[in-house]
Amino acid sequence: MSLNTQLIRSLQAPARPVWEEPPGKAGITAKSGFLLLCCLAVLAPLWIVIVTSLSPKPVIDQAGGLVVVPRGITFVNYTELLSGGQVSRAITVSVGVTLVGTLFSMTVSVLAAYGLSRPGSLGHRFSLTAMMATMFFGAGLIPTYLLVQTLGLTDTYLSLILPSAVSVFNILVLRAFFMGISPELTESARIDGAGDLRILLTIVLPLSRAVLAVIALFYAVGYWSAWFNASIYLSDQQMMPLQNVLIQLVQKNTEAPTGLQQAVHTGQLSALGLQMAVMVLALIPVAVVSPFVQRHFKKGMLTGAIKG
Repeated sequence: MSLNTQLIRSLQAPARPVWEEPPGKAGITAKSGFLLLCCLAVLAPLWIVIVTSLSPKPVIDQAGGLVVVPRGITFVNYTELLSGGQVSRAITVSVGVTLVGTLFSMTVSVLAAYGLSRPGSLGHRFSLTAMMATMFFGAGLIPTYLLVQTLGLTDTYLSLILPSAVSVFNILVLRAFFMGISPELTESARIDGAGDLRILLTIVLPLSRAVLAVIALFYAVGYWSAWFNASIYLSDQQMMPLQNVLIQLVQKNTEAPTGLQQAVHTGQLSALGLQMAVMVLALIPVAVVSPFVQRHFKKGMLTGAIKG
């Protein structure tokens, strides 16, 4: 092909938008540098928290607070926190509430989403409209508290689960995903005599593992990180979850009944080191579970948002 022919074709071809052009070396370098800075901004605070939690008290005192460069490693803070006491009980409470709450929320959300995904179901439009209205209009804190108190749920673990058990947004995502499943599959199963429950368990749920994993992670992180319900519905310190104990340790400087005041006051432990150790314990479950669910995020969220 001659040079003139190539020139004519290039002039006749429509101009490509700037964002579709492949980046040059300068653009790649700038993007790489920006991403590196973002990673450092996220990882640097996490590094400081972990190093401070593993540092001995003299090192923390010498640094005047947070430790950036490790100079000696000790697990005494974690040993004291997990040796029994309020922190150990708080971890047990948080794990139990997260597991039970996530299972309950997923069960209710899946059943509601599947019912709303069937256009011919009874009260389909009214139920969908009523649920969507709750996303924009809420009763408020005082009526919710009075309802929980009237039902006798105060100072019970159910008060940490039921008031925030269902997310309408998650139900809508599940509904959109269920509506995207080929209707031929469900109709063929119905012809073979399968009921709605069997169709849900044997056809719909196996095809929805990606979105189920994402929604389950949303619920689990919400329960694990929740502290507000416990602060207003629980008065017994022994029932407090981990996040509330962490708030007490940070705000009250270990004056809360954690069983560690004597070690702090006598200089055996560092109050800052204990605070950082509790933060690390609160971050571990999310940091461990998230990578296993991360591969489902694109398929689970985008497919549920686009289809239907």
